Amino acid sequence: MNAIEDSPDLSNRVAAALPGRRGLYYGGGWHEAMSGRQARSVNPATQEDLGSYAVAGAEDVDAAVRAAAAAAAGWRATSPLERGALLRRAAAIVREHAWELALIDAADCGNPVRQMRDDAVIAATQLEYFAGLVLELKGETIPTLNGSLDYTLREPLGVVARIIPFNHPFMFAAGKIAAPLAAGNPVIVKPPEQAPLSSLRLFELIGPVFPPGVLNCLTGDRETGAALAAHEGVAAVALIGSVNAGKAVMRTAADGLKKVLLELGGKNAMAVYPDADPEKAAQGAVRGMNFTWCGQSCGSTSRLFLHDSVHDRILDRIVALTAELHRPGLPTDTRTTMGALVSREQMDKTLSYIASATTEGARVAHGGRRCDDPALRAGYFVEPTILADVTPAMRVAREEIFGPVLSVFKWSDEDALLDAVNGVEYGLTASIWTRDLATAHRAAARVQAGYVWINGSSSHFIGAPFGGYKLSGIGREECKEELLEFTQIKNVNVTLD
Repeated sequence: MNAIEDSPDLSNRVAAALPGRRGLYYGGGWHEAMSGRQARSVNPATQEDLGSYAVAGAEDVDAAVRAAAAAAAGWRATSPLERGALLRRAAAIVREHAWELALIDAADCGNPVRQMRDDAVIAATQLEYFAGLVLELKGETIPTLNGSLDYTLREPLGVVARIIPFNHPFMFAAGKIAAPLAAGNPVIVKPPEQAPLSSLRLFELIGPVFPPGVLNCLTGDRETGAALAAHEGVAAVALIGSVNAGKAVMRTAADGLKKVLLELGGKNAMAVYPDADPEKAAQGAVRGMNFTWCGQSCGSTSRLFLHDSVHDRILDRIVALTAELHRPGLPTDTRTTMGALVSREQMDKTLSYIASATTEGARVAHGGRRCDDPALRAGYFVEPTILADVTPAMRVAREEIFGPVLSVFKWSDEDALLDAVNGVEYGLTASIWTRDLATAHRAAARVQAGYVWINGSSSHFIGAPFGGYKLSGIGREECKEELLEFTQIKNVNVTLD
């Protein structure tokens, strides 16, 4: 579709962008669910009915796994350079259809269309990155004492299931197939039940690029994901989602000792030292909260620790910046900088946390309510919210909200600060703000998080490993290690005598 030259409001283009196929894609073709079950997708900003889609049951999962398994040997035998070429072709298609995919997600999951356009660039870049790594699936030679030759081979695991979250549906659906495909594994994608439509359109576009059975898509619900995790023909399960979802996948996968890769929740901290640049720190705090996506990002720095000497000044600036930059609007309008929460459940959960925080003594410095704009009354819009006077014992300080709520703490003692930063069960990201090099490295060494920014927030860099400590996940993604996660090592010892 053409971009936005004629009108910034793209709502009248949604219907034309939506996928034509609403079934299950496996074995190179489209299929209806064997049970006939369907669910409906609804625009969270307007309550517009976006149509039905198939819900895969255990029989459908079995058929898809069998189709993928039948394709495994041929895909494994495909030369690495050919696999890379197909990934690059898929990347080019994603770039070509970026606005179309972004508009589907804006209507289906509630995120602003202009920012979802950036998701297409990220997804295409991941496909291209792993296409370039296909020749790095190398083994090693190992010295022996008896004159034999010992070497290792990296081989694909088999059928890989990737379970995708609702906050960046097509970015994850497109980007997260790259590593397992590059490593020689067939893949089955399970899109989010809250926002499956962009994945269906994606598979209309790139499914035919790959040999039948190599790339598959099963829409459905939690039972669909559980059936994938349990199926004996699935060798590995990778999930991006909540801690509870990750635990469920691990429990289900344990019976088959499947390999599991998990990127889970976060209650991430940003710590501002007294010597930090106040303006840059304020901007970093607003950016790190990911208000654009209503805080629906596992990497959001939703706990902000401000040193008492700069607390009031930076807090005031954060409130002003938030009011200036993030006002909820219709996601299909390119001028919108903050969209809708994905569901009533997410909205109600967010509002309940705000109410709980004020009951426990926190102060609402900005927002705190459901949006009262008449044009947005039908949708799941919550104002960007900043809570001041939060203490580490409060519920809002310890539990992941996955909504647009920033909790602000005051600190004066560094040891107590770092105890509070590390005093939650999550450990995905952290952000440290200081102009002192020694302070920066000392704090980075002590925070319990897998991805740490110093004087920065929110940004990801392809090739830099992303993943969490503690309950925030297992494994690393967006890097060479993600490619290796989908391989197994075989050792070969050759007697030369």
